Amino acid sequence: MPTPWTERELATLAAIAETFVRGDALRRARLVTDALERAADPEQVSQLRLVLRALESRAANAALGAGPTTFAAMSPAQRERVLLAWGTSRIGLRRTAFASLRRLMTFLAYADPGVGAPNPRHARIGYQAQLPPVTTSPTPIVPVALPFDVGAADEPLTLEADVVVVGSGAGGGVVAAAVAAAGRDVVVLEAGPFVDEGSMPRDELDAFSRLYLNHGLLATWDGGVTMLAGSGVGGGTLVNWMTTIAAPAPVRREWSTDHGVDGIEDGAIWSEDVAVIEDELAVTVTVAVPAKDQLILSGAAALGWEAAPIRRNSAGCDDCGSCPFGCVRGAKRSGIRAHLATAFLAGARIVPRVRVTRVLVEGGRAVGVEGLALVPDPATGEPIPDRGALGGVRVRRVVVRARQVVLAAGALRTPAVMQGSGLAHPAIGRNLRVHPVSGLLVRASVPIEMWRGPMQGARSLEFIDGDADRHGYVIESAPGHAGLVALAAPWEGTDAHARLMDDLRYYAPLLAVTRDGGEGRISLTRAGRVRVDYALDGQGVATLRHAIGSIARMGRAAGASEMVVPGAQPAWFRGGHGTVTDERAFERYLVRLTSFDFAPNRGTVLSAHQMGTARMGADPRRHACDAAGRVRAGTGDDRVIGGLYVADTSLFPTALGVNPMLTVMALARRVARTVLAEG
Repeated sequence: MPTPWTERELATLAAIAETFVRGDALRRARLVTDALERAADPEQVSQLRLVLRALESRAANAALGAGPTTFAAMSPAQRERVLLAWGTSRIGLRRTAFASLRRLMTFLAYADPGVGAPNPRHARIGYQAQLPPVTTSPTPIVPVALPFDVGAADEPLTLEADVVVVGSGAGGGVVAAAVAAAGRDVVVLEAGPFVDEGSMPRDELDAFSRLYLNHGLLATWDGGVTMLAGSGVGGGTLVNWMTTIAAPAPVRREWSTDHGVDGIEDGAIWSEDVAVIEDELAVTVTVAVPAKDQLILSGAAALGWEAAPIRRNSAGCDDCGSCPFGCVRGAKRSGIRAHLATAFLAGARIVPRVRVTRVLVEGGRAVGVEGLALVPDPATGEPIPDRGALGGVRVRRVVVRARQVVLAAGALRTPAVMQGSGLAHPAIGRNLRVHPVSGLLVRASVPIEMWRGPMQGARSLEFIDGDADRHGYVIESAPGHAGLVALAAPWEGTDAHARLMDDLRYYAPLLAVTRDGGEGRISLTRAGRVRVDYALDGQGVATLRHAIGSIARMGRAAGASEMVVPGAQPAWFRGGHGTVTDERAFERYLVRLTSFDFAPNRGTVLSAHQMGTARMGADPRRHACDAAGRVRAGTGDDRVIGGLYVADTSLFPTALGVNPMLTVMALARRVARTVLAEG
């Protein structure tokens, strides 16, 4: 059972919150402790509490030059100096602590809608999330309500099915739809909640709490990469940015030639799968290109680079921008509107709030799964608090017996389930790829209001192909709502951050989705939580540096005279146009970007794509799954665990290099055919 937070710890957290962003400090401190208890590993929470004790140590602060005093007793200027020193420290743990606290406190300051009155920071920015009308034709899905009042609390609830699908995101939804449509009895288990359109969040704080993995607190163990991943019925399709890009031909060629994935390079079946998915998603070209994306088109045109409006899975919605909160108007063809709705109408049972912990294997064959279901309060429907349980809520065991099991819980959770099941293949959990993302805030001369209009309206594939020194990347924009931008923006002091945020309406967040250089792994902690480790290699750093230089050129060509690359020591350019001196200053800026520091928690790196942790391929030693999605037994030969499959981005043999939704759905159709042929 976690030790309650002390008043002294809360006071220190509040002082930290007030230093990062003024106002609401104690509320943010309490929000942080609540979120950490729900989502963070106990070891990480213990490390944070050690940091708080260090900040309240007179001796430690004296050693940092702040004098023999506690952090809470320091002047605001002293607190700033201490935090900035931690942010640029040579000691990795200090940088991790600074980065984690900065992200939490700045995000909460701007994502919180306010209590009783609107958040005053929003008015200063001019920020207002779009609130479209709720659809009058909601998803037909009615989730299964488990009978928690049946049997003893320590007895498992048991379901029977032909096929159980673990996870309801892009891959799981496609498999569930195909298998249910073929007449099989399907149960879909989802760790997150079911949220229909009428109940979708209307603000960032609620959205991250309800619809994102780890309540939005997802990051690598060292805090070096901030991650976004969906968690709810529909998975990432509920909250993704809808960008639909086909797998690049060189990547498919590599998967075919180097990894033995047949029929994917130039195969007619692959092309048909992609076409079917695009039709099911109603993929269309963005018509209304918002101002932030017009910078991409204008800058690329001036430089002679390739760029075009984005294709996305939306049925004619061009005016919102709130899709990271879920689509209340039902215009996004997310899982609950497309594949999961199809599966439900074909008889599939969709069970939310069940976290699968292991696959049941008997005689070398999968026979079902076991998991933990959150027990809801009968009056409110919300989970019942239980400080002694993992995650701080009451749970009950659930067992689903099935002839076939499809793991589609995502590249972070699928390998964790496999590891928790004792599966032996050495590649399980390894080869993690994350598409590292960095970019610039580019200031325009007129208001941009990055939170309005389609979430992403344009992209440039000019640099999609890499070379010997770097990998490829896609230049896109980000749908910058206030909290997420505050989290990613540079923090150079309380007033400096406030000034940047107050000026936010003029900034466009342009980013590069890079194909990885580097890799990571997934493992289970002693507390049973998922640990994510990831490190860039030389090519990964070179790719990010090349990308930020390209974005700077693009922003400059589009007319911007001010821009910044976020990081512990951000790289600013502030200039004008039309003078030789200014052009020389910009060239020096570009040279500076070629050595920008992307060490952990020095350069800002984010990721919304995770893949590769149970990769498919022909080599029984290197690939945890075969080319049809079957899970190998780990015996060094081609033997598989009967009835066990993977159907999510875990299968990707390498990083994809573009937004993965279309590709994982096409792969899921391939896996669904295997399931049906063997069922």
